Amino acid sequence: MQFGFGIGPDTSWMRKELTDLGVQELQTPEEVDKVMKETRDGTMLLIINSVCGCAAGNARPAVKIALENSKKPNYIYTVFAGQDKEATARAREYFSEYPPSSPAFAFFKDGEIKAMVPRHRVEGRSAQEVADDLNMVFDAFCEQAG
Repeated sequence: MQFGFGIGPDTSWMRKELTDLGVQELQTPEEVDKVMKETRDGTMLLIINSVCGCAAGNARPAVKIALENSKKPNYIYTVFAGQDKEATARAREYFSEYPPSSPAFAFFKDGEIKAMVPRHRVEGRSAQEVADDLNMVFDAFCEQAG
């Protein structure tokens, strides 16, 4: 990690873990609003990324495992809690019935929140166990790929 002059840790690798999987980052409230409007048809996973150890050891690796499932969301996006604060706050407005949590996964179908995998379902569990939760949601709400 790099620290200096109040800049904080270098999170580029934490972001890259997801973007390398094809997950698109949302860094502004406007980007969040645009995506929420554009994904009203279909399924969407919104990943609330984090710098914590359970994000690195369980959440981000779980996404990679879950994306091997035969059913996947049409769209996958991420906001980075603690880094892109305004975008994360705006995203949380779309599922305000759930307490803020990071890392976490919010799953939408046709613009409506259908499932939430909060931090307490990530922390202390293996990446495979978290992926199993995601796959259960994908199997329930997503169409077969291809």
